[in-house]
Amino acid sequence: METSQEINLLTGKKIAIVGGGPGGLTLAKLLQQKGVNVQVYERDKSQSSRVQGSIVDLHFDSGLKAINAAGLLEEFAANYMPGADKYRLLDIKGNILLDDGNQKGTADFGNEHFRPEIDRGKLRDILLASLLPDTVIWNSQFVSMHEVKNGWELHFKNGNTAFADIVIGSDGYRSLVRPILTDIKALYSGATIIQGEINHPKDECPEIFQWVDQANLMAMGAGSTIAVQLRGDGGLTFYAASMHPENWGETNGIDFKDAGAVRSYLNDHFKEWNEVFFTLFEACQHFVLRPLNYFPMEHQWTTRAGLTLIGDAAHLMPPNGEGVNLAMLDALDLSECLTNTAFNDLHTATAAYENIMFERAAGLSRETVEGIADFASPTDESIKEFIKMMSEGQSTIQH
Repeated sequence: METSQEINLLTGKKIAIVGGGPGGLTLAKLLQQKGVNVQVYERDKSQSSRVQGSIVDLHFDSGLKAINAAGLLEEFAANYMPGADKYRLLDIKGNILLDDGNQKGTADFGNEHFRPEIDRGKLRDILLASLLPDTVIWNSQFVSMHEVKNGWELHFKNGNTAFADIVIGSDGYRSLVRPILTDIKALYSGATIIQGEINHPKDECPEIFQWVDQANLMAMGAGSTIAVQLRGDGGLTFYAASMHPENWGETNGIDFKDAGAVRSYLNDHFKEWNEVFFTLFEACQHFVLRPLNYFPMEHQWTTRAGLTLIGDAAHLMPPNGEGVNLAMLDALDLSECLTNTAFNDLHTATAAYENIMFERAAGLSRETVEGIADFASPTDESIKEFIKMMSEGQSTIQH
């Protein structure tokens, strides 16, 4: 543990992190390594109150870099899912266009192209186990906060309040911390996905389950894309993506609470596709409509000492495989800036982090938004380019 002199900007201060996802927990761990007093406020009622979703891959220069800095690489390596970073690309008839050799790769944590996958719940468990007891305050759904003295008073749905000198919003794309810093609203990317969950794919859609083969499946063509991923509990999550007008969710006439109505739309929309894909829709009992929005990164907020954001709360963008990784890298950069004795005050330290974060996120967000049509409404040419990119080891499959 570092000496208090090395963390003079944070000596005697209490840090509140709103949101206990990978980014928030990584930040808590990194700050505790520096001897910082930190509390994480998480809306989940307990560590085991819900399944955390599909698996996630960590990247050499971001997620894995943060895991290594947190001293958790050995624990991560003992719990990741070998082979799950592989992928298979199909056309609309189910023909294989590209196969990364599922389950045949050799893990190499020193290779910059290695992107090991891990169950989100297991990643969360690893991070939680590394924290000091009672670091996470469960059942703490953030509602609001206001300035008091030289800090903040936080209010939660359960009626509790808390004080913090510094607040970091890690509460995702619907962040309630973000509006305190900026009124910049999200913009629509042009693409919308219909997301579905299947709990028992081996029995409910066995052919799709075999196509996935414990890895990542993507089918592209005819102006749409279907992506299928494993969940940590053995289920599947799928995304059916297309380009639609911004208000399509209100004008399409589909009742998304009626699974049958959604299936009818999907079956018609994908009527030229292999019928095996219809079994994917049939097995799903609950669909979610998700317009893909993003924060315009050319607009930046004014730095405020004692308040900042990480992850989707700071830089929402369409899925590009970088979300969790960016949040964890934000956590690493913020922890280093706040504990860097070269900075004379919190305002300067926070601004230094935000400059790094803004520059990194702006380029990636711009690239993702500009390429969204190639993902959601691919052409023969864009599919060829995608195959070339994937073959060169530059996979950007969404995770």
